[in-house]
Amino acid sequence: MKVSAYTDAPLRRFSVGERVRVKRSFPPGHRRTPHYIRGKDGVIERVCGSFPNPEELAYGFDGKPERVLYRVKFKQKVVWPDYAGPGKDWIEMEIYEHWLEKA
Repeated sequence: MKVSAYTDAPLRRFSVGERVRVKRSFPPGHRRTPHYIRGKDGVIERVCGSFPNPEELAYGFDGKPERVLYRVKFKQKVVWPDYAGPGKDWIEMEIYEHWLEKA
């Protein structure tokens, strides 16, 4: 599999092609991970790099330490069990590392 990365993130926990699960957590406040994707399994499509944590920036903090951002792809049927489209359809979204765990 070809490795794709926008920016090097040498301290990343996951690599392209790894299966991950979005943590099923519902903390209060501003969060960048949609509720409908929490608890779902996907595959790392690319490593986007390390960036200030937007969940901290939203409250006026400096966003440190930076967090690794990944693009994760999910089968549509995994996200929406009643999905009637082709089984090969995917949805992709960018999710920060602290929301991911090994599947």
